[in-house]
Amino acid sequence: MKHILKSISYIFHPLLMPLLGVIFYFHKTPRFIPDPLMKAKLFSVTILTIILPILMYYLLKTIKKVKSIHLETVEERRLPLIINSLIIILILIRVLPSNEIPELYFFFIGILISTITCFALAVAKFKASIHMIASAGFFMFAVALAIHFKININGTIALMCIILGAIATSRLHLRAHTPIELGVGFFVGLLPQLILLNYWM
Repeated sequence: MKHILKSISYIFHPLLMPLLGVIFYFHKTPRFIPDPLMKAKLFSVTILTIILPILMYYLLKTIKKVKSIHLETVEERRLPLIINSLIIILILIRVLPSNEIPELYFFFIGILISTITCFALAVAKFKASIHMIASAGFFMFAVALAIHFKININGTIALMCIILGAIATSRLHLRAHTPIELGVGFFVGLLPQLILLNYWM
C-alpha cells in the first residue's frame, strides 16, 4: 500500500497538471484548431512546464539550493516557486497570449496566481501542498470547460474527485503534509480558477 500511495504522488505530480489542462482543452473544445498550431502549443508547454523545471531542479541541487525533489522545507520551495512563476509568465507572453486561446490564457493566469500565493505562504513559513494546488486548479478548469462548452463529463469529474482524494491520502500517508496544509493547498489552487471564470466564460 505504501508503494501505491507513493506512486500516486509521482503519477499526479504538479509539473504534469498544466500540460494535462492544455491536453484536456484541446480534446474537449468544439472549436477548430489547426493541428500544427495544437502540436506547437503542446510542444512548447511540455518543454516549459516539465523539461525546463526538471533541468532547473538539477541545477539548484548542484549548487545546493535544494536537497531533494520533494522540496520538504519552506526555505527550499521559495526559489523554485519564483522560477516557476517566471516560466508561467513566459508562457503567457510567448505561447498562450490572451488573443489566441482565452480559456488557456486565463487557466495559466490562475496557475500564476496560485504559484505566487504559494510563494507568499512559503515566505510566511507555511507549507501549502503543491500537489493539491495543481490538481485542484486542473479540476476547477475542467469543470468550467464542461459548463462553458456544454459537454457532459460527469464520469471524468467523478474520476477527478477520486484522484483528488487519492492524492490527499498519499500526501498524508507519506507525512508530507498536514490536513490543514492540504486544505489550504486545495483552495489556493481552486479559487483563482473560480474567480477568473468571470473573464472568459
